Amino acid sequence: MKRQTGFTLIELMIVVAVVGILAAIAYPSYQEYVRKARRADAMNALAEIRIEQEKWRANNTSFTTNLSAPPAGLGVGALSGGSYYSADEHYILEVTSAGTSTFTATAAPTGDQAGDSCGTFAVDREGIDDSGSYADRDCWSR
Repeated sequence: MKRQTGFTLIELMIVVAVVGILAAIAYPSYQEYVRKARRADAMNALAEIRIEQEKWRANNTSFTTNLSAPPAGLGVGALSGGSYYSADEHYILEVTSAGTSTFTATAAPTGDQAGDSCGTFAVDREGIDDSGSYADRDCWSR
């Protein structure tokens, strides 16, 4: 008697179901991992803004809200209202307030990053601004 080789339809359906279950579990974890990695784009851009603000303040009497030209390597294009995209275009950057002694710069998620649970990142002259509706310190950890 000749022996049959190959897979039965039931075996193939079981394999498809197992792969589907694994994909349903793995994909959201992968998406969260990617979002977390993209947060570095906001952190780097805000660090650059802090440096540029300190350079500006060294030569002027107050900080500025005007990002008329993005600092070197900071962004790729101007948006309305003096905002800029971050280098990888995952965040919209702007200086929301500035005075003689402090400023606040924000990075709001956009595009694929808009679903990030951390939301908007912010810095001021002292460093991380996690007050109000800005991202908390846990979001800043890499």
